[in-house]
Amino acid sequence: MTTYIMLINWTDQGIRDVRSSPKRLDAAKKLLGDMGGSFKQFYLTMGECDMVAIADAPDDAVVARFAMMLGQGGNVRTRTMKAFPELAYREIIASMG
Repeated sequence: MTTYIMLINWTDQGIRDVRSSPKRLDAAKKLLGDMGGSFKQFYLTMGECDMVAIADAPDDAVVARFAMMLGQGGNVRTRTMKAFPELAYREIIASMG
């Protein structure tokens, strides 16, 4: 599994119906689970982003499809970053010679 960090912001539509947000989160968790992935952690945040999720997924295509499907709902916009664990980071740096 690959880890991804998702930066999430509510759209105008999403914040208008913010009380339904926990139900939408549950639906997103199920959707990603059905795609073979999972949420590792989820945070409501203050500052530039409204929420941050750390998720695992089988590959980039799954996460791309997941993010697009979330966007289709019109409640959130996402920015997704692929995350390399410390061991991979060390290996990448060491491979530079």
